Amino acid sequence: MRSSEKWGVDVDTAVELALKELKISRDEADIEVLEESSNGFLGIGSKLARVRVTAKDFGPTAKEKATFDDIDAILAGLPENTSSKLPDEVRAEYDKFEAEEREDARARERARAKKEKKNNKSQRSRKYDLNLEDTMLYEVKKLDPVEGHPVEAFLRDIAEQMGIDLKFSVKAGEELVFVEITGKDTGTIIGKRGATLDAVQCLASYVVNKDNGKYIRVILDAENYRSKREKTLVSLANRLAGKVERTRRSVTLEPMNPYERKVIHCTLQTHPKVKTRSEGKDPYRRVIIEMK
Repeated sequence: MRSSEKWGVDVDTAVELALKELKISRDEADIEVLEESSNGFLGIGSKLARVRVTAKDFGPTAKEKATFDDIDAILAGLPENTSSKLPDEVRAEYDKFEAEEREDARARERARAKKEKKNNKSQRSRKYDLNLEDTMLYEVKKLDPVEGHPVEAFLRDIAEQMGIDLKFSVKAGEELVFVEITGKDTGTIIGKRGATLDAVQCLASYVVNKDNGKYIRVILDAENYRSKREKTLVSLANRLAGKVERTRRSVTLEPMNPYERKVIHCTLQTHPKVKTRSEGKDPYRRVIIEMK
């Protein structure tokens, strides 16, 4: 019979995910509970529920383990993520970081502009890019590898509960922790447009900054996704700036996290014809590109 095995924060969640994949109702399915869920203690040692749902009226196809198209639903139910809103103090640090980085970038551009003279033709044909200092991974080169960091144990626990094969390499400094993720399931942990990677990164930030008097940034990367995403955003910023300049109509981008908004702002900050600004509240805050 056609069946699906699913993981979930509890049995009902896992059953609903399996029914959704098979496109059947509960009345059309046989449900077998393979593993019960457990919350553990303070999120440590928690276990997901696993069920097998079999369609009553279809031919046999079996899955040996859950797929992770709905991984965001699983992450949302983990004990570490029971609070759906980012704490105000963490959000304030994000906003402060974005503002400081943008101001530093402006100062560097002003200093460089004093040494350069550009005519209108060169300005129109110029492709704007990020300075090396503005890239996310610039500071990573200064970090030292560490063993047994708490965030490594936390990430291993998540990977084990989700049934995915990943390895973690941690580098850390006083203000930054960087985790490089490798393994055959890196595509799963990245997710669509990095959404899953960002969600796990947010959880890892909670772990690192819990009971910590000084805020520490946490960056998770897999298959050089962060660098590739930066290049994509730079290209997008240039393309949309050209469109705004041609049509003289503003363009509103899709919602982005604070760092991705910073990439757009810093890429176009010296553009002679367009300017950028952010509008809305996270997680729906967007960048708007418009004429100066």
